[in-house]
Amino acid sequence: MDKLDPGKAPVAPLSWIAVAPDAPYFVDESGAAWHPIGQNDSIAWLELAPLYRRRNVAAVEGHLRWLKAHGVTCLRLMLEDAHGRHRFLERPAGRFVPAMVQLWDDLFALCEKVGLRILLTPLDTFWTWIRWRHHPWNKANGGPVDTMSRALLCPETRGALKARLEFAVRRWGGSGALFAWDLWNEIHPANAEDTADCLEEVIHEFSSHVRLLEQRLYGRSHPQTVSLYGPEIRWRPHLNLRDPIFRHPDLDFATIHVYKERSIDDPRDTVAPARAMGEIVRECVAETPLGRPFLDTEHGPIHSFKDRKITLPEAFDDEYFRHMSWAHLASGGAGGGMRWPNRHPHVLTPGMRRAQKAMADFLPLIEWTRFCRRNLSGDAKAKGHDVFACGDDGQAIAWLLRRGSLGPDGRMLADAAPEPAHLALPLAAQSARVVEWDTQNGTRVREQLVEVSDGMLRYETAPLVADRALAIQVV
Repeated sequence: MDKLDPGKAPVAPLSWIAVAPDAPYFVDESGAAWHPIGQNDSIAWLELAPLYRRRNVAAVEGHLRWLKAHGVTCLRLMLEDAHGRHRFLERPAGRFVPAMVQLWDDLFALCEKVGLRILLTPLDTFWTWIRWRHHPWNKANGGPVDTMSRALLCPETRGALKARLEFAVRRWGGSGALFAWDLWNEIHPANAEDTADCLEEVIHEFSSHVRLLEQRLYGRSHPQTVSLYGPEIRWRPHLNLRDPIFRHPDLDFATIHVYKERSIDDPRDTVAPARAMGEIVRECVAETPLGRPFLDTEHGPIHSFKDRKITLPEAFDDEYFRHMSWAHLASGGAGGGMRWPNRHPHVLTPGMRRAQKAMADFLPLIEWTRFCRRNLSGDAKAKGHDVFACGDDGQAIAWLLRRGSLGPDGRMLADAAPEPAHLALPLAAQSARVVEWDTQNGTRVREQLVEVSDGMLRYETAPLVADRALAIQVV
């Protein structure tokens, strides 16, 4: 088979996304705020699989339109899924499989048509490691390296990755359906013989290769990031993982995959994971330079599903998902975070889609292009409630989660007597407009004008059963 010519993608009419010039969030070409609301997906999973060999392109288009109607704006996808041997992008190394290229041609065309975007990463490093014996990059199969443990140290492997990125840039990089590049999924010391010394150099090599090519071809470039399995920061404090991930000068936004043992990765209730998400986002926002967005691009019950072989009960999982999403947004993350489904089958539930729609409908209540937020969770208080909050001198978001209201199944008690919460939140203003938001139904509860004194907003909510989100704007 001859090496497939990638050609050059025509510039699509869908607007490109960029980091906002004056806030740690995203905008489209018109300057309007844009938010990554979505999840991890796969070309091998149920909902996108019909694109392979064009088995049912219309069904995938219908699915993407359904996602769009539920507030979804973005899918995180691996350019190659190595779960099995029939979805390799290259075979052998450097020769791109026509059926896979056609699949991606169709997916980008559909996303342009529907108005969805893709956060694209060139390979699934986890499954590449697991299926290494069969992978085209394995030296035993004619590839550049004998083991994934030296992938980031091997010039030939780095060259193979740059060639793959270049193919993608030339073929699909002119499309506004491409939100951003995750240049290496879960960059890991294990891919560099357990050292982090090369990470900054590697990121620079990949980043400059992509950015210079995009600038030459299209006169601009898509945002870039590199992801990390978040617990590695705590597990390997002796390695410099923070600077490359949060502060690398070549990257446009920061991301980690938000997992925490015995809460997020194996939830027994729906509150502990929200607290963990809030704490981790708070720490990450503090690590990230001002003006640079931070977002979670992978979370979910990975230990429950992968190791304990448990698919969470749907009602429990829906609440767990919603709580995690609001903890992420209110703590200063861009969007609601991106779930790895970890369900059987690997799809999000209808309840999760309703939660995404409820968040999408809330977002216009904040002027994101001028929202220079800082995390306020440690400074905001509401007796009897956990408070997740962020704000600046003109706006704030708070999400209140009632304490002591868990039922025996780990979910919030639906029949608890409604009670108001009394929020105290730092705000440098004389008055503010507060909109209360029902996160389950995606509706306004009420709107009030409130006086502010001594730099502190003191506000009594309408009675709530379990949780409530607030959008606050100085007037």
